[in-house]
Amino acid sequence: MLRFVPWLDGRCTGEESVITVHKTLVLNVVGLTPSLLGENTPRINQIRSSGILSHIDPVLPAVTCSVQSSYLTGSWPDEHGIVGNGWYFREEAEVRFWRQSNRLVLRPKVWDLARKRDPSFTVNNLFWWYNMYSSADRSVTPRPMYLADGRKLPDIYTNPPHLRQDLQEKLGTFPLFKFWGPASDIESTQWIVRATIEVDRIYPATLTLVYLPHLDYVLQKSGPDHESVACALRKVDSEVGKLVDHFPDARIILLSEYGITPVDQPIHINRILRENGFIAVREELGRELLDFGASRAFAVADHQIAHVYLNDPSCLAEVRSILTAIPGIDRVYASEDRSEVRLNHPRAGDLVVFSKPNAWFTYYYWVTDESAPDFARTVDIHRKPGYDPVELFLDPRMKLPKLQIAWKLLKRKVGFRCLLDVIPLDASLVRGSHGARPNTLSNGPLILSNCRFLIDQELYPAPEVCQIILRHVFD
Repeated sequence: MLRFVPWLDGRCTGEESVITVHKTLVLNVVGLTPSLLGENTPRINQIRSSGILSHIDPVLPAVTCSVQSSYLTGSWPDEHGIVGNGWYFREEAEVRFWRQSNRLVLRPKVWDLARKRDPSFTVNNLFWWYNMYSSADRSVTPRPMYLADGRKLPDIYTNPPHLRQDLQEKLGTFPLFKFWGPASDIESTQWIVRATIEVDRIYPATLTLVYLPHLDYVLQKSGPDHESVACALRKVDSEVGKLVDHFPDARIILLSEYGITPVDQPIHINRILRENGFIAVREELGRELLDFGASRAFAVADHQIAHVYLNDPSCLAEVRSILTAIPGIDRVYASEDRSEVRLNHPRAGDLVVFSKPNAWFTYYYWVTDESAPDFARTVDIHRKPGYDPVELFLDPRMKLPKLQIAWKLLKRKVGFRCLLDVIPLDASLVRGSHGARPNTLSNGPLILSNCRFLIDQELYPAPEVCQIILRHVFD
């Protein structure tokens, strides 16, 4: 596609030049690594055979919000400010996870850069994070309704607003409970694919970004070596094929955010800090809540990284010494040392802690399960002061779990308040995690392109993905 646009870089003010613009599709197949490609990924293999595969040196922490922000801004976490999937908001003395406002991202996005080259450039953003109130032309992202009676209803946020109703009338309500939780499966990814195709039919864009999550959850739940992974790969590959078929003339980038490593050692970092007198809790109705503002030190756990925040700076050396000696902890970065992993930012913990490859961090801080907060046994990604992959499991101690869940949902439907407490408190169930650096390139994130001439390195730093996208659009 040829467009005549004025140069905007100051070299030829007032003059016009010819820019060739290519329709580009970016598929984020979360958890995919080179080692997983093979007989179960025939459609992805076609992209590879006609194009080229390269590797991504991951941003740290290798978690969704940090990685996506680096890909889309071309900058590191100490620049764009997204130091994890959540962090401690110091002014409020509260930990908040999975915020959605794009205003938290402190650098311009790839589409802002693209519009400087071509003001008519457009972008459709399907389910990449920080999708609300951004400058994207069209946005679709999960946004449940939280009712006063305690119910959580599936829904989405869209821009333009009418797209919310249009999509759900045509495709059905977004299957939120298939997107995350013990019932998560391919259905949510299939919905995203159908929505992508529908949005492109109505609003064809220069760049389309699509988030495909299904493989990620299977890998975290079962580990990368489990027999269920083959089936998950085939299902995700089929959805990739549908998008490739719908965008036959597009330049295609297929990438992933991180690789999943097998784990067998949960580290209860907040329990360790509590045992050493750093954490304060308050009791409410017989349950314990972590009191962030009153704690001398506490950890915000996020897969294989933990941000440790200090309300008492004088205890930094003591906390660091304690954590360094814990089995399963690999590295502890303090103060200026955080620059080594590009996490020297006010939002980051005063100490940044990475686990060894076979370990990961829980947010658990209670001593006995009887004193755990009521939300610990529920799917509640906003109240928990850390990421909780145990939400992918139903409590194995439940008898007739489907019947129990149906009974609880029925009571809610007729107006009774009822806690959907079906999640176990057994962190040993989790078999896969991520966040630290992978041990080999084949087990790390990849980038595939059907344009062989636009990928010319074996390994790219994560922020370079932004320029790779721009090259696909404009070169």
